[in-house]
Amino acid sequence: MIDKRQLNSTAKKQETAVLIAVSPQRQSQEKTQEYLDELAFLVTTLGVQTVQSFTQNLERPDTRTYVGSGKLQEIVTFVQAEPVDMIIFDDDLSPAQVRNLEGIFESQEIKVLDRSLLILDIFAMRAKTAQAKTQVELAQYQYMYPRLTRLWTHLSKQKGGVGMRGPGEKELETDRRIIKDRITFLKEKLNKIDRQSMTRRKERDRLVRVALVGYTNVGKSTLMRRLAKADVFAENKLFATVDSTVRKVSVGNIPYLLTDTVGFIRKLPTTLIESFKSTLDEVREADVLLHVVDISHPSFEEQMEVVSSTLVEIGAGDKPTIIVFNKVDLYQPPVEEEEWHEGFDDEPVAKSVQLPIEALIEQLRKSYHARKAEHVVFVSAEHNENMDELRKHLSALVKDKHFMIYPNWLDVGNYDTDYGADFEG
Repeated sequence: MIDKRQLNSTAKKQETAVLIAVSPQRQSQEKTQEYLDELAFLVTTLGVQTVQSFTQNLERPDTRTYVGSGKLQEIVTFVQAEPVDMIIFDDDLSPAQVRNLEGIFESQEIKVLDRSLLILDIFAMRAKTAQAKTQVELAQYQYMYPRLTRLWTHLSKQKGGVGMRGPGEKELETDRRIIKDRITFLKEKLNKIDRQSMTRRKERDRLVRVALVGYTNVGKSTLMRRLAKADVFAENKLFATVDSTVRKVSVGNIPYLLTDTVGFIRKLPTTLIESFKSTLDEVREADVLLHVVDISHPSFEEQMEVVSSTLVEIGAGDKPTIIVFNKVDLYQPPVEEEEWHEGFDDEPVAKSVQLPIEALIEQLRKSYHARKAEHVVFVSAEHNENMDELRKHLSALVKDKHFMIYPNWLDVGNYDTDYGADFEG
């Protein structure tokens, strides 16, 4: 018997996806899988289920269909047997590739997305303020403008969900001229917002400004909650923070402004960097940067390089910086012991020993990681471990800048010593 509750259910069906990546011949399988795992995490952030992944070893993506004809036929065969809602590529697709792929999967009404469109969709979901929503909408239009095809409008009528969030059906059905006018309008609107934001930032020029930067999902928001004792949203998903958050904090009796900013990621869409100019100005105009790193991540050094190169790209690469290695509670130190197991052809099997957090921190202080910069701290923001050492480093840099602004400042009795006063602005 059919359950009437199933017929009347309004529960939204979870969308499914197939992930596609091209692996250069010089790239290891482990690295390719790591990049696919990150893509799958992006997909999960949008509530989409990954059902299959495909990779192909090519020196560079095929100019027509991203993957070669053999691999493409393999993908077509799979989606014919296992219907999915979308196919997602771990690179940006050219307009020609989009047209060709949409033509191939048109009969099955499968959406074709690339990495940039996926990230834009997450930003559209996360944006809360008028400024962030305008920034994301502009980035979406700039991305879509050269890629407008008949299938975009067809799918926008038939399906919603991932890849269809933001501008919507009406705008996608208009011609390029109207969309170009919309882009011009949004740029003018953002310029107005930027001027307002600049005025607010100028009002804060008499306070030292500290900005949290780092790869997405490294614990910046959790760290801000510890430093500012403020209720800042934190979640184990990518790009949990899109709108910048500012709090007034005191270290000792010196006040400063602490800003939590949007996380970076490899292959961050250039349209987002352009559209989020005013948000990134919080980083550009900061006096001190806290570069937060998830030291438990197997590729944390590569993530550091991504952040550093992005900072250079936006003109903030020369700021006084504290490198904050976070999540030491999850860090696995290099294996130094080996244990022999019988029955496996006498092959040695590595044995890992988990140290207490205090011992891990002490070990890391003696490692080469501690020599990456003048100011390096190892903490666990989640467990509030070694935060006093971070405040000590932060206090030194904040005071140096503060006394440049106020050379006659007396280092006693000017401000309350409590951390975490809220700052509206």
